[in-house]
Amino acid sequence: MSFTAIRSIAYSSLATTQLQMALTSSNVANADTEGYSRKVAVQTSASTGTVGTGVSVTAIRSNVDKYLLKDLVASTSTLGAATSTDSFASKLQNLLGSTTGSDSGGTSLANSIANLETALSSLAGTPESQTLQAQVVDALDTLASQLRETSSGIQGLRADADDGIEDSVDSINASLNSIATLNSQIAAAQARGDATGDLEDQRNTALQTLSRQMDVKYYVTSDNQMRISTSSGTTLLDSNVHELSYSSAAAVTSATVFDGITVDGKDITAEITSGTVGALIAQRDTELPAAQAELDELAAGLIETLNSIHNAGTSSPPPTTLTGTTTVSASDALSGSGTVRFAVTDADGALVSYQDLDLSAYTTVGDLASAIDAIDGLSASVNSAGKLVVTVDASDTAVAVVDIDSAIGSDDQGLSDYFGLNDLLTGSSAATISVRSDLLATPGLLATSALSTASTLTVGASVVSVGESSVAEAMNDALSGNHSFAAAGKLKASTTSFADYATSIVSTIATTASSASTALDSGTSARQSLADSLSSQSGVNLDEETARLSELEQQYAMAGQLLEALNNMFDTLLQAVQSS
Repeated sequence: MSFTAIRSIAYSSLATTQLQMALTSSNVANADTEGYSRKVAVQTSASTGTVGTGVSVTAIRSNVDKYLLKDLVASTSTLGAATSTDSFASKLQNLLGSTTGSDSGGTSLANSIANLETALSSLAGTPESQTLQAQVVDALDTLASQLRETSSGIQGLRADADDGIEDSVDSINASLNSIATLNSQIAAAQARGDATGDLEDQRNTALQTLSRQMDVKYYVTSDNQMRISTSSGTTLLDSNVHELSYSSAAAVTSATVFDGITVDGKDITAEITSGTVGALIAQRDTELPAAQAELDELAAGLIETLNSIHNAGTSSPPPTTLTGTTTVSASDALSGSGTVRFAVTDADGALVSYQDLDLSAYTTVGDLASAIDAIDGLSASVNSAGKLVVTVDASDTAVAVVDIDSAIGSDDQGLSDYFGLNDLLTGSSAATISVRSDLLATPGLLATSALSTASTLTVGASVVSVGESSVAEAMNDALSGNHSFAAAGKLKASTTSFADYATSIVSTIATTASSASTALDSGTSARQSLADSLSSQSGVNLDEETARLSELEQQYAMAGQLLEALNNMFDTLLQAVQSS
């Protein structure tokens, strides 16, 4: 072998070993850098004819297992979804309160219902007590307020989820643009013949950031360009970025219809099923509305049941005006039967005048209003808001009504209940339920008496009983007894008490929260396991790199010694030639 070939081998060994040492040092320095993969140099031998002339580094590569990376990306999406789901489930559980018994400081709806039952039970024993009347109104107001606040809280969580979607969409677009930029930098580096391993690491990190927000599919082309689409195939990144577009709603109620997440004008909302965005969509559109539906079913049942009973009674003394809550028109058809009694009394409940009305005689609401208006001492009409209003003509009189056997509409409601002349609660859902405003101001308007249903009444006789316990007893029995609830949210149709139904709502949400917490733990563990596997396969092992560095130093020293020996031989040869 010629001196020239040996010199070439020695020099190439020095250069290659020096590059390997620099690469190994870089691996050690970046051992704790997130997303960094171990870089290795690809060496090839050089030769002239059949004579070897050294080695050269043709490429610097990362040894990342593409299958492990795909699994890690999918696991990151799952963890992103689990994290958001757990957060919202925990917040919803806190919103509904605990199921601890009322005597132990429980804060759930079931406790508030139990407190109302206690107040009604006390009132039934002493219905004429103004203090006990106020306690019932206060307990009912607390329950109604809790329902409204919980409903508002649920809609607030939906608004938070909606805002979170918009924020996540911005993050997704930023990740897509980052990957597109890295694609361009990788292409440029390849054209120059530079290493692309560090750029690929950055791209893989950006891909994981993207996948935490939404589930995606991806592949790397033969020219090392990453392409990304939704799980259903809608392109997000090819040679260009196809950004997502979304604007959150200005305000959120149970009736809010949200815009879709779009890409190039196409709605892809249904294509996003995992990641943070997938979980936020599920919370906003499914999980939280389910809780709202359950809450609304409870509120509607309370409104219907308590109003029906309260309309059967009257306050003592009776009010001077009865204003309905049902919206009607004078021209509306009236399908009724049976008898209803209207009476005018003095402040002590003594009869001034009365009349029994046969509902089958009236074909419209206007006909009924005219018949009531014709009763001595009363005026009646449908006001501009579409409510039936009955008032007394003399300021020192009052009006009372009792359904003897009247039945109106498909539900066969009594007249007072049908028109809501003496409702206890207003509204139709958890968001709108409220104690009647004049009752809040004057608890004495609570129905603790009843107009007599005797076949005939005598003017001057007391016809409104004082301290009638039947209304309070009936409301208490209705609350503690069974009520039929329709299927709502995650709850099936059932027949149970109001307190037990409220407990079911809280328990269902608590179970969901527990499942979400378990899923988060599992998702965290699964992703960490995959991350550890990928790190073990492609990460930096400090012990191995340190040993490698020591080995390379020895190789470098040996190449240097070879070169030094070669130079000495060459000098000796030169001297021999010169002296000959």
